[in-house]
Amino acid sequence: MATSPNRLLGVIFGAVYVLIGLLGFSVTNGVGFFATEGGLLLGLFEVNIFHNVAHILIGAALLLAGISNKRAARAVNSTVGFAYLVLGFAGLLLVGTSLNILALNAADNVLHFASAVVLLAVGLGADKRATGVSS
Repeated sequence: MATSPNRLLGVIFGAVYVLIGLLGFSVTNGVGFFATEGGLLLGLFEVNIFHNVAHILIGAALLLAGISNKRAARAVNSTVGFAYLVLGFAGLLLVGTSLNILALNAADNVLHFASAVVLLAVGLGADKRATGVSS
């Protein structure tokens, strides 16, 4: 795993996103599942229960791909990176609207864009010869 940037990134990002999703439940007491405004995680990132579940599922996908093989890690990193890029742009339009079912705020958008850049850069740029099960 240490020889594959995609596997390493998948495990690290996956673990962090699962942890963030779990920690999010500590600030969403009384917040609706799809509430457009949520609790503040770390005093900065707005989350609701749906947002927490999404973090856990995305983190689990990254983590599982990272521990499996280079090809899976590269595919999941690239896919999640692209999804976060789309979410970052969508978040710019959703903040402050009734369609904001993830309770996104500006800090969330910045984090989603940053995650997208890192995941896409590694997913598309590293392990180009990802052959599968080995390493």
